[in-house]
Amino acid sequence: MNRTEKPFSSYSGYLALTVVVLLAIFAFLMLRGFQPLLAAVSVVVAVFLAPGLYMLQPNESAILTLFGQYIGTDRSEGLRWAFPLYRKQRLSLRARNLNAPTLKVNDKRGNPVEISAAIVWRVQDTAQAIFDVDDFERYVAVQAEAAIRHLASRYAYDDGEDLLKGEMTLRSGMDEVSLALRSELQERFKAAGVETVDAKLTHLAYAPEIAQVMLRRQQAEAIVSARSRIVHGAVSMVESALIALAEREIVELDAERKAAMVSNLLVVLCSDKETQPIVNTGTLYN
Repeated sequence: MNRTEKPFSSYSGYLALTVVVLLAIFAFLMLRGFQPLLAAVSVVVAVFLAPGLYMLQPNESAILTLFGQYIGTDRSEGLRWAFPLYRKQRLSLRARNLNAPTLKVNDKRGNPVEISAAIVWRVQDTAQAIFDVDDFERYVAVQAEAAIRHLASRYAYDDGEDLLKGEMTLRSGMDEVSLALRSELQERFKAAGVETVDAKLTHLAYAPEIAQVMLRRQQAEAIVSARSRIVHGAVSMVESALIALAEREIVELDAERKAAMVSNLLVVLCSDKETQPIVNTGTLYN
């Protein structure tokens, strides 16, 4: 059965401490006045009240139970007092960091990748954290690992021809992937009363056994892309040159001379090495 947190209003611990001190003084005076019965009663009452005192720091709570029954959660600060028979279990409400270990997971394409994340979380519902799961800290660690593995399998590591245009990948959509991870963690942590404050990927790389192969593939894709841009730009420049020559009537070129000019310009513009000019002292046909 899912439990929800119930607020508990405790009493001022300073008032209770004052009563305990006054009872101790009263018992001492009764002993001096030869009233052992009153002194004993005062001591018994003081001893009974004293265990009800407890201290809470800022962003700390106390879960109170009575013989296994949940009474409520005290989120007050300072010295507090509650019924002495209540069992008081302190629980921090501060934000906590979880640095997930580096996991080896297969991405959407089936390629092994290494992935890790840093998660900031804190307890939101103390009753769920204590009573609905056996160990909420262990629960958070296990569910975080499961969420990271599931996330990595939903996306490809990098862009490729087999992906749809604009499809998000782990590498190109780090912010969106982090938001998706946070959303999934929130759903998984809900059963333990835990809130996900933030989640970011801290490590993302191909597994060592395929890293070199994938690096060469990326380099080849980059070279092909660069060559494509160069050729496209060179064709545009040659086209502009031919149009300018024709419009200004600087020189008359037949189809064969245009072909030779285009060939020479493309060689110069597309070559990755410095070209050496050759002066033709004859004609194109000789």
